[in-house]
Amino acid sequence: MKVVAITGRSGAGKSTLTAYYASLGYPVLDADETARAVTTTDRDCLAALCEAFGGDILKSDGTLDRPALAAKAFASPAGARMLTQITHPAIVRRLLKGVEEARRTDKPFVFVDGAVIVGEAFEPYCDSIIVVRAPEREALSRVMLRDGVSKQAVRDRLAAQLSDAEMCAAADYVIENTGDERQLRAAGKAVLAQMLAKETNEKNKTTC
Repeated sequence: MKVVAITGRSGAGKSTLTAYYASLGYPVLDADETARAVTTTDRDCLAALCEAFGGDILKSDGTLDRPALAAKAFASPAGARMLTQITHPAIVRRLLKGVEEARRTDKPFVFVDGAVIVGEAFEPYCDSIIVVRAPEREALSRVMLRDGVSKQAVRDRLAAQLSDAEMCAAADYVIENTGDERQLRAAGKAVLAQMLAKETNEKNKTTC
């Protein structure tokens, strides 16, 4: 089974593409959901976040206030880097466990959806990388609607992430999400066909 990352900047359409592959029966892992689980159950990770960003990232009940953390972490590239350094070791461990569980299926690929993969700890475990990108105006609108945050908060988040150019430089496949959901699924179908063809060719070579 090959590990295929689906990445891109916030609001690019990664989750829509991931949902499409899941609808086809492929196992998928969500790095953002994994991060939420880590910061909920890993007390050492939560303590390190408080030390780095301040105790006011916690709600009155002691649980993580995610919007408050995001506002601080994504206010600068340095903050985003610190967030990654604290959370990613535990996230990677959980993702790799999920990959091992996915290997029990008969599918050739497991897809891992995450905004922070290129240049980070999980990238070496990926056999291929799909980058989804979209015009900034559309990405801004999607994230504002999805997360209920201001335009400036989204701009700060995007500024703390790698550029499209940096992500595409590491990509095996790039999907331009400039149309509607139907067009994105069609582009995803085309990329999947390419990957399946490549997988077939590799198997044929090994049997010759």
